[in-house]
Amino acid sequence: MNYDYEMTKQLENINLGEKLLLHVCCAPCSSACIERLGDYFEIVLYFYNPNITDENEYNKRLNELKRFVSDIKTKFGISVVEGKYDPKAFFDISKGLEDEPERGKRCYKCYKLRLEDTAKKADELNIKYFATTLTLSPYKRVNWVNEIGEDLDKIYDSTYLYSDFKKKNGYKRSIELSKEYNLYRQDYCGCVYSLRDKD
Repeated sequence: MNYDYEMTKQLENINLGEKLLLHVCCAPCSSACIERLGDYFEIVLYFYNPNITDENEYNKRLNELKRFVSDIKTKFGISVVEGKYDPKAFFDISKGLEDEPERGKRCYKCYKLRLEDTAKKADELNIKYFATTLTLSPYKRVNWVNEIGEDLDKIYDSTYLYSDFKKKNGYKRSIELSKEYNLYRQDYCGCVYSLRDKD
């Protein structure tokens, strides 16, 4: 499926200014996604990342996101909501999968953990749409992310917004915006296993 095309079709049929709960992993990845969606939605950024297992790293990414949001303007407004910081939730879903490679089964469970919490939060906040910046990264399996979102769409009241944000030079644009706003760019996803494999 061409997920970028599916998102374009969805955007043609929304009421401009609707709220979107956008799960974000970091400021750099959020940058190009916000730029792409800012003329369509009032964006509520949801920072829920129990996979970031070092608390200092977690706080660094969260604070950088807040700084970035304070520096940018969007048509309908933008805000940040912080989810619960709970690395135990990540370690629980990782049991038995510690030796899986990046983009393996452990990552699938991590995508699902974060996306399901986002769908729940969208319902709790009465936000019509939810999405994630995870599809911006060339290191994430876009089909898995969208299939999980599609399944959650059937369970929760909020509507999943398909995406493949790296299309249309999205990843390249995120690098440009990171330079423009002097954003901290981490070199691993956040979990101890990706840090181990990087090293």
